[in-house]
Amino acid sequence: MIVSIVNPDLDSEGFLCSRCGQHHARLPFAYGPQAPVLYFDIPKEEREARCNLSSDICIIDQEYFFIVGNLEIPLLEMDKKFSWDVWVSLSRDSMKRILDLWDFCDRIHEPPFFGWLNTVLPAYPDTLSLRSLVHTRKVGRRPYIELEATDHPLAIEQRTGITLARVQEIAEIVMHPQNI
Repeated sequence: MIVSIVNPDLDSEGFLCSRCGQHHARLPFAYGPQAPVLYFDIPKEEREARCNLSSDICIIDQEYFFIVGNLEIPLLEMDKKFSWDVWVSLSRDSMKRILDLWDFCDRIHEPPFFGWLNTVLPAYPDTLSLRSLVHTRKVGRRPYIELEATDHPLAIEQRTGITLARVQEIAEIVMHPQNI
């Protein structure tokens, strides 16, 4: 499930929704799921025993490793970014390195870590398993997620930016998934 992430510095005033005809009080500029896709594939009654899920990492069966980061998309009409919080799978070694550096300022000098997107985003064709790079940032900030430069619409938008109209379209899709 994709949820909006409230950020008063980014969220704008409301908008008139073309899907339901209602005025929504705010236009969010960030969304994301609370866990990677694989987490939701595990029966609820097994999750506590098999999964270690925090707001930043998820480890499943001590075999699958995920980190959440910001896949940022520039906005063309203003000096702001739209952001998807996305989960990326990492190798055991990459996750170990990230956790070893978790509280160190020097982590910003690490080369990026390779991973596979493990998030399905509703406003795009299949986003599961897109090739990604995880760039660590200063302590307290989530990693920056960079998609491989392909012809996938999400990768194109990350490189070229989107309009406010596209942000509203995404909001309408997220708020009204039954109308897709």
